[in-house]
Amino acid sequence: MNHWIIAPVVLPALLAPLLVLLARHDLRAQRLLSGAGTVLFAALAGVLLAQSSSGEIGVYRLGNWPAPFGIALVVDRLAALMLALTAALALAVLAHVLGTGWDARGRHFHALFQFQLMGLAGAFLTGDAFNLFVFFEVMLIASYGLMIHGGGRARLRAGVQYVVMNLAGSVLFLFALGTIYAVTGTLNMADLAVRAAAIPASDAALLRVGAVLLLLVFAIKAALVPLQFWLPATYANAPGPVAALFAILTKVGVYAILRLFTLGFGPSSAASDIGGTLLLPAAGVTLLIGMTGVLGARDLGRMAAFSVIGSIGTMMLGVAVFTPAATGAALFYLIHSTLVAGALFLTADLVRGQRGSLSLAPRPRFASHGLLAAVFFVVAIGVAGMPPLPGFLGKLMILDAVRAVPGGWAIWASILVGSLMAVAGLARAGAAVFWETTPEEAAAPSQPLALAGVAGLLTVLVGLSLAAGPVSAWLNAAAASLYAPAPYIAAVLAGGAG
Repeated sequence: MNHWIIAPVVLPALLAPLLVLLARHDLRAQRLLSGAGTVLFAALAGVLLAQSSSGEIGVYRLGNWPAPFGIALVVDRLAALMLALTAALALAVLAHVLGTGWDARGRHFHALFQFQLMGLAGAFLTGDAFNLFVFFEVMLIASYGLMIHGGGRARLRAGVQYVVMNLAGSVLFLFALGTIYAVTGTLNMADLAVRAAAIPASDAALLRVGAVLLLLVFAIKAALVPLQFWLPATYANAPGPVAALFAILTKVGVYAILRLFTLGFGPSSAASDIGGTLLLPAAGVTLLIGMTGVLGARDLGRMAAFSVIGSIGTMMLGVAVFTPAATGAALFYLIHSTLVAGALFLTADLVRGQRGSLSLAPRPRFASHGLLAAVFFVVAIGVAGMPPLPGFLGKLMILDAVRAVPGGWAIWASILVGSLMAVAGLARAGAAVFWETTPEEAAAPSQPLALAGVAGLLTVLVGLSLAAGPVSAWLNAAAASLYAPAPYIAAVLAGGAG
């Protein structure tokens, strides 16, 4: 049994209470412990990514209880990828926080940050649908605390809306799990794949109800239309680094859809057709609404939030086809969109610190005006999906993968029109912030450590472009394994001796 698998969950789970109990009055100690813990978290993610690259399925059975009776954590290529993506984003966010001093504007930022990493790691590694619910709730509690960090009426109002919406999703989640358990007698994902395929026709309708409810829950998490309305206010009012970290939260919903609807509700299940039927039109509308928001936003915060919605739509157009080629392309775009969204939120926060506002109304020039203009230009290229950053390649891969799909022309039209809208909206925002300025006046000094977070994300994106070939091959292998889940099922349901 590979004990490294549980380490990314245990490490932040232990570190968070230690930060509260031992260092709650010492910000320097909090920064040191949180920084060391995040670096170690990233190292653990790297180890698991390397181990999974051979195609090996790692399983950790808590208490050595065999599945489906015990709790199992499972790491394959997809889970390891999501864990590594979380770690990369967390390092950049932490660098920004330390550089700008955001952690000093409220209490217990670093403890909440670690609890958020725990929830994310657990959600990506769990092999059980009920424990996915548990880790969703850990993420919800931690993200609410981070959301209102620093206070403010607008932030509190957006935080309440965020919590109410997600609590409604949690109730739906429990109904879905209860329905599925009543039909199949299990919530272990691998065991569910076996039992769902053997469901008699008399119970097929109930299984489909459970699948639809789960899809609604994950659509809320992923901010798919018509359940996206909570995201713009939440992300726009959250502290900049928190919004950047939240860029991975919507991907938890995408991950859960991929995992459950290729494994538990795979081709042999009575609910196998639900995912694509409902997701494809929702994804197209999500893309166009998101990019319309980018085009019409009046401040950088809301523009960044709507760009997240647009990127989810683009990504889900690939996912909803449910073929290995389209899923591999969607995963490539997922990496890009997560990192570039984080970079956009961090850049917007730097602009706010220098300019005093995120509004697109003309304001005085500020310190580091030219440098931040250059950074924004590069990030905007990435958000719009223009070369040479990898978003362009991701969109091309998705377009190529859906050519033979019925109605593929609609997917092409949605992506191309959405890209054009993104270019126009980002160009308008850049001109308003960096070109239409009033006479220069003194402003805040630059913050090089904070800029290092954005620079790190952009460096990873450039590296992704340069290594697009081997990365794409790796992701295609990860996607192929999702549609051939027999090794995953065999590894999880093997005996508990490890």
